[in-house]
Amino acid sequence: MAGAEMKNINLKNMNLKTFLLVVAFAGSGFTLRAEQTEQPKQSEKSEKIITVNTKQVGAQIKPTMWGLFFEDINYAADGGIYAELVKNRSFEFHPDHYMGWSVFGNVELRNDGPFERNPHYVRLGSSGHAAKWTGLQNEGFFGIGLKRDADYRFSVWARVPDGKAAKLIVQFIDQSSQQEHQEFAQQVISIDSREWRQYEVVMRSPQTIDNAQLRLFLVDERMQTGGNCTLDLEHISLFPTDTWMGERNGLRRDLVQALYDLQPGIFRFPGGCIVEGADIETRYQWKNTVGPVENRPLNENRWEYTFNYRFAPDYFQSGGLGFYEYFLLAEQIGAEPLPVLNVGMACQFQNWEQESAHVPATAEELRPFIDDCIDLVEFANGGVDTKWGAVRAQMGHPEPFNMKYLAIGNEQWGEFYFERLKFFVEAMRKAHPEIVIIGSSGPDSEGENFDLGWAAMREQGADLVDEHYYRPVDWFQKSMYRYDDYPRTGPAVFAGEYACHDAGKKWNHAGASIYEAAFMTTLERNADIVHMTAYAPLFAHVKGWQWRPDLIWFDNLRVARSVSYYVQQMYARNRGTHVVPIEMERTPVGEDGIFASAVWDDAAKEWIVKVVNTSTEAQAIKIMFDGVTQLADRGTVQRLDCSDYELDNTVEEPLAIVPNESTILSVQNTIAETLPAKCFSLYRVKAK
Repeated sequence: MAGAEMKNINLKNMNLKTFLLVVAFAGSGFTLRAEQTEQPKQSEKSEKIITVNTKQVGAQIKPTMWGLFFEDINYAADGGIYAELVKNRSFEFHPDHYMGWSVFGNVELRNDGPFERNPHYVRLGSSGHAAKWTGLQNEGFFGIGLKRDADYRFSVWARVPDGKAAKLIVQFIDQSSQQEHQEFAQQVISIDSREWRQYEVVMRSPQTIDNAQLRLFLVDERMQTGGNCTLDLEHISLFPTDTWMGERNGLRRDLVQALYDLQPGIFRFPGGCIVEGADIETRYQWKNTVGPVENRPLNENRWEYTFNYRFAPDYFQSGGLGFYEYFLLAEQIGAEPLPVLNVGMACQFQNWEQESAHVPATAEELRPFIDDCIDLVEFANGGVDTKWGAVRAQMGHPEPFNMKYLAIGNEQWGEFYFERLKFFVEAMRKAHPEIVIIGSSGPDSEGENFDLGWAAMREQGADLVDEHYYRPVDWFQKSMYRYDDYPRTGPAVFAGEYACHDAGKKWNHAGASIYEAAFMTTLERNADIVHMTAYAPLFAHVKGWQWRPDLIWFDNLRVARSVSYYVQQMYARNRGTHVVPIEMERTPVGEDGIFASAVWDDAAKEWIVKVVNTSTEAQAIKIMFDGVTQLADRGTVQRLDCSDYELDNTVEEPLAIVPNESTILSVQNTIAETLPAKCFSLYRVKAK
């Protein structure tokens, strides 16, 4: 019995033995009522026997088995996990450099600023009339979310060109307020230098609001008498002081907490299709995302214009969340970093057979892209006396990040990819043979291009092959034994992007999540060949998504962990150390809908068994631990109830479906119970 509310237990027609067992469970949160309640429909088939062979210890489960994939889609970075609250803070959006801003009075855009790769800034001047104000206002990302009694650090690079001091009024405003004053917090900053300097002030919000705006005014006594006053502003920024780990250029605490709580083994970044870009010029370039944040150049997001039905013309990458921050985040959440770099190709989906869209497939033309791979290893792992290791150290991390993995190319396929990849593999093996190289089998889960991809990865000696499958329920139903017959020689598998959706329901709901849970049993049972996995995409803003389903949804103040999130968490937090053989009749898919896997946890000295009932019927099972004379009297069972097929967690109702844990009783070496319909059950037991 799972879910946010316990189901009633019917006491009518119950024998004494059953009644006593029910009373024993009542202390675990069950509600007892004597009224007649509807009982779950139960299969008329005989009890299903699941045998765990404790006498054998199978393949070691890699620490990287259950991981995360991050891509800046759905406003996951700017407007999401990156805690900057100002949109277009350096006026580099294009073609309209004022995107995100409203300007009033005497405002001039200029392009000879202090930061070479972000040259634009604004000059505020006197309006020429004492009753007319000059200033600007920022809308944030779907508004600016502020919490009551929380502090926010406003900063700006500024100067007074004539050397005469001026003042900048900084306000938090509620544009929709019916109160006399739109502003509800205000500070004044004095700017007194003709040279560019950074100024900052900490402001406290007296209220919680998800759609505030930031308003700035130029003010000086000279304006009252018609005199001239000039003030230049660049890199206008607003961060909560309460970021993850307190970093100044930090991340949103609640969103990172959700990642940390998953206990992931691998963290793949920065994408995804943004690695390729719609064209080579707008591909993601890691070297542009390190160093001082003010001088990281803006990049067009590949998802900006992709879908005309989810259009986002103001979707850019500020670079504030860059490769240093990605490596640091991986370290802080305890995951191995897995960067993905461009292989000299633009997005194939948008360019198909256009050879001219890609870098020519020669060692000479690809040299800058190959150097990016080699230099990245130096940035992550090199000593402080190396060029790129010194950059890392200057940013605050003299110790190496201990990078072990590198994916080359994101989701490419065919000869376009194969003929370019070979130059990268050859160069990386020579320069850094210690790095594990991950290649791609393309966007298909099977078929000609998929088979060609695997053959090419074997031929070129990739260590892992990245498989992607965003597929409907019926595909997952037919793929529950996908990896049982994979070859055990050659590259291992990285299931790098996957998610389930229902036919006509391409969004998050419990009915799809239960099939992900079932499919993950085949990933776990085949841990000797499957070394890494990651659900995708990771984040989505409720007002700015381009793709769904997604693992974690959020708005400016709230976060919702989807049912799929809890499926991932149940696996990741109960990873174990070794696969244990499990015997269960391989029945035709859909006949009984039960799937299972088992592992041994050497640290806890426990067996962990995951059983998923995808059917609409409750089913009786016995889990027998062969080789054990007597289990401990009590174990634990976690349940995730997915019986409300179309329900999922939302920012309004974030706890609609969450796992519940209770005690499970054993008799000798057996656990016997009835599996609820559409339910994921996870058992942890010890030998007595």
